[in-house]
Amino acid sequence: MKITVIGAGLGGLTLAAVLNRNGVEATVLDLDASAAARSQGGMLDIHEETGQAALRAAGLNEEFLPLIHRGGEAMRVLDRHAVVRLSEEDDGHGARPEVERGALRDLLLSSLPEGTVRWGAKVVSARSLGDGRHEVTLADGSTLETDVLVGADGAWSRIRPLVSAEVPAYTGISFVELDLLDVATRHPESAALIGGGMFMALGPGKGILAHREPDGSVHVYVALQVPEGWVSSLDLSGAQLAREFAGWAPELKALIESADTELVPRPIHALPVGHEWARVPGVTLVGDAAHLMSPFAGEGANLAMIDGAELALALVESGGDVEAALARYEKALFPRSEEAARGSAENLVTSFAEDAPDRLLTVFDGHYCADQY
Repeated sequence: MKITVIGAGLGGLTLAAVLNRNGVEATVLDLDASAAARSQGGMLDIHEETGQAALRAAGLNEEFLPLIHRGGEAMRVLDRHAVVRLSEEDDGHGARPEVERGALRDLLLSSLPEGTVRWGAKVVSARSLGDGRHEVTLADGSTLETDVLVGADGAWSRIRPLVSAEVPAYTGISFVELDLLDVATRHPESAALIGGGMFMALGPGKGILAHREPDGSVHVYVALQVPEGWVSSLDLSGAQLAREFAGWAPELKALIESADTELVPRPIHALPVGHEWARVPGVTLVGDAAHLMSPFAGEGANLAMIDGAELALALVESGGDVEAALARYEKALFPRSEEAARGSAENLVTSFAEDAPDRLLTVFDGHYCADQY
């Protein structure tokens, strides 16, 4: 059984790691030139029942524990006048510890045999050969055939069209990402405002989200309810972007005006809630390729990892019956991802409602956290 995984993100790597632990080889193709080719994004809260369960299936739970950002589960929610509406400290007993996405990815990579991931292997197309087999074509013109094809290649998956005609749609919210570096020294007022973990200042149609990083920096997400393409068309600067927050407290606008890094626009897209497909022989999807959603449920990375783990176990336990394994996996995948996607869509609306953050606070369960990009 030749298994080919497209994409070396958390979902694809978890799939390969659990397969490897059970003596099954897989090939992972990734378009990046190397594991260090680009930044992997900010902090993730890894949930006990999904992300952590996947790590246990890969035999990596003990190695995961030292990566936890102690204090990172702290949470503050403010309104646009900088009034603290909710503050929770990290007591060390939470079930959703914070970890850097890059460190988690490195952990998964380190568990795989040399050569499992083929870097610089950009997939441009895939087609069915019949009987569940597929041919994958790379940008260099080379091709390979596989018995099991898994699309773990994110929002704009090249594998998704084999099973579904759906494409991600703009959610109405765009992020602009920036960083404040060495906040304790360079931005002490902002450091005190944000606290030790997750921070959200919310108002009608906009917000400022941030998270303390283990290296002493703060990663900031400026959220705006704007038409698609609006943010990407701007010549962004901190001062220019801060003008969109007229009437907000000066200390909140300072989080934008004091940016130490380039501002990066990030429109937020999502697949339809309840996205699923009819069983297609020999191919399936994990992670964002299967169920892209906004980051307002904190589930994206966790679902990708549990997707990878459960698919791996289904293949391992199938006795060689690929179709039975894929059917078993998708039977659990669809309802799980639908529930998370619905919560994500509802939280997005709630977070930027006219009474924000009031409505969010009424439904807050103590675990709400944006899953960082």
